[in-house]
Amino acid sequence: MEKNKVNDFINQLQDLDKRIDNGDSDAEEIIKEINKIVNEISTDVELDVTKKSLKTTLKFINNSSNPDPEFALEGDSGFDLRANLSKDVTINQGSVALIPTGLYFEVEKGFEIQIRTRSGIAAKTHMWVLNSPGTIDSQYRGEIMIILANFDETSHTIRHGDRIAQAVVCPVFGEGKLNLVKVEKLSETVRNSGGFGHTGTT
Repeated sequence: MEKNKVNDFINQLQDLDKRIDNGDSDAEEIIKEINKIVNEISTDVELDVTKKSLKTTLKFINNSSNPDPEFALEGDSGFDLRANLSKDVTINQGSVALIPTGLYFEVEKGFEIQIRTRSGIAAKTHMWVLNSPGTIDSQYRGEIMIILANFDETSHTIRHGDRIAQAVVCPVFGEGKLNLVKVEKLSETVRNSGGFGHTGTT
């Protein structure tokens, strides 16, 4: 909990204490206000505990001359990955290129890095990360390579430092967290084996 919030709660309680001493408020009103303050404190503490329990660490090596990966804005889900090139790479229409980043990550077990297309590059150039989202799991220690595919009607050139993809760290139920159980029959639902368009087209 932030220090200014703690001080604010203390001030509120001290104010209530003075009002009790001066007889300014009845007991029922005081109890209501104390309960309100306690509930606010409980909510803030719960949020702090949740944030701390969810926080994890992602170790990385940056062997490029590009800036270290970072979140651009508060609340961002992903961070950008940049091309690490000694010379420009031109991707022709309908072609695919493997672009190095110079980045290496140590992902904690129970998490994965998902490599996704940046919306900006997709909208402007029609280039996508071909296997989006690509998966970097906790056992991989090699360089992050981006598979860029050009679906545009013209060629595009990738230069050193260009932001070519984004990485999002996500929890996963993989080995050690998920039990694979073979059964003879699955439980039935209203949908059952209904596939694409099973609820209609409009």
